[in-house]
Amino acid sequence: MGFYTDRIVPRIVNLACGAKVAKPLRRRVCEGLRGEVVEIGFGTGHNVPFYPPEVTSVAAIEPSDLGWKLAADRVRASPVPVRRAGLDGQSLPFEDDSFDAALSTWTLCTIPDPGAALRELRRVLKPGGTLHFVEHGLAPEGDWSVRRRQRRLEPLNKRLFGGCHLTRQPADMLTAAGFTITALDVFYEKGAPKFLAADSLGTAISL
Repeated sequence: MGFYTDRIVPRIVNLACGAKVAKPLRRRVCEGLRGEVVEIGFGTGHNVPFYPPEVTSVAAIEPSDLGWKLAADRVRASPVPVRRAGLDGQSLPFEDDSFDAALSTWTLCTIPDPGAALRELRRVLKPGGTLHFVEHGLAPEGDWSVRRRQRRLEPLNKRLFGGCHLTRQPADMLTAAGFTITALDVFYEKGAPKFLAADSLGTAISL
């Protein structure tokens, strides 16, 4: 971790993730959350305004101290209790079967071992618990020109945005980790370059 990663990347991510176009997607992905929720990649708290009233608490997993600091106003304004409960989504500090639901928004692209993080979410979710997710990744099959651009630009993107990959495949990662996908919408975000904005939004259940 260096100055750029610690002090600059969280500010870039805060601006990028606060884009107006992302708000409807955050609202959609948070619909149906209830009970005790664990959120990995909490970032600077842009999901907080969209937690439904059925959510009773949120355990936020966020490695960046600056990211958590930038989230302070949103956390204070939240009607839902939010606590910073861990730093590493790949090793969650909770007992098995602790949470009713989980939330991940544009996180699996960056986390070093997304498979480990997803297995940890399965462990801490109660049987039947639901993971709500929106993630970007590899363009849909058939969009070969977009995929080529993603593969070409991924090394630069990782350096600029704290390890963010462009070519991971969220649905495949969820299935490999043992989740059953119950809803999935694959689309390009409007107003964004396709190589950055091939999104998968949905829910998956832990049995």
